[in-house]
Amino acid sequence: MDTFVSHSAAISRRRFLRQSFAFSALATLGSLPAWAGPAPSGPEAVELLMIGDWGYDDEGHTGQSGVAAGMRRYVQQQAFRPEALLLLGDNWYGELAGGAHSARWGTQFEEMYPSSVFDCPAYVILGNHDYQKWPESKVESELEYARIGRNGPKQTRWTMPARWYRFEFPAKNPLITFIALDSNMPFKDGTSERGKDFTLMPAQQAEQLAWLKDQLKLPRTTPFLVVMGHHPVYSDGPHGDHAVLIRDWDPLFQKYGVHLYLAGHDHDLQHLEFEGHPTTHFLSGGGGADLYNLKIEPSVRGPYAQKVYGFSHLSVTSKEMTLRHLNSEGRVLHAFTKSPEGKVEVLTRIA
Repeated sequence: MDTFVSHSAAISRRRFLRQSFAFSALATLGSLPAWAGPAPSGPEAVELLMIGDWGYDDEGHTGQSGVAAGMRRYVQQQAFRPEALLLLGDNWYGELAGGAHSARWGTQFEEMYPSSVFDCPAYVILGNHDYQKWPESKVESELEYARIGRNGPKQTRWTMPARWYRFEFPAKNPLITFIALDSNMPFKDGTSERGKDFTLMPAQQAEQLAWLKDQLKLPRTTPFLVVMGHHPVYSDGPHGDHAVLIRDWDPLFQKYGVHLYLAGHDHDLQHLEFEGHPTTHFLSGGGGADLYNLKIEPSVRGPYAQKVYGFSHLSVTSKEMTLRHLNSEGRVLHAFTKSPEGKVEVLTRIA
């Protein structure tokens, strides 16, 4: 469904893609010890958890339920209250029988991530598996569920006001401006439908891009700017780098100093930094679907990538963001901080 460029082609066209360890702490990664617990974020920190590629349709939901259980244990053991979930697409694999009234909303969302633990909004974006008709559009079902919730018209944690949208977080004294995008680009031949799969139409693609440019031009009062879309712009996984997003989105990320791009799609966990590029590329795709082998090792382009089930934790204060990748047992695998000025410091490396 996607248009990608090879690792070598992307590198040759864009010199900034040369892997660099010039930023803080990366030069000494090899000497850092394994670390099983998160660094204290402080009482002023705002906490968010994220998963991508989670709503798998295997019998028993083995991968998803393991990650969800790890998320619940992690929150309870660390004694913090998540103020948001970020759901990074591929929310529903396979058939969503009944659409917005499907029983899967109960078993694989409301009960898997219960409000007793995650009493917060879940900000949702759309993945390629959401863009499938079984036989009805799962996209429309997800938009409808955001309007009606589980038991008729009422407030719901499932937050997706449109295919692309903007919000500031938290609502009071916000620290992050989020721009949530739809990365489901038309097929290579310009069409937007192929069997049960479909995408944005070319007119929608152009409309979203114009909207993104307008949003990025707006004055921003928050210390951090974060964009999220299901497909990675750059990935060490099998889907690779995304030619359309490199062409259309990446120059805007550079021009407007986007601090962080969040994605899923490749079923693994990644953190990529590029020389001279203001944007950290952070991929959390281990939420429950079958895992993928990496195509590029993090020793070549990193600093981190791993084929593993897991979730991710974002803590933010006015002075820094702290991001952590964790496995399904809640063990921290990789963590780093980033300042509003763009300084990155890696905190952990598991040997």
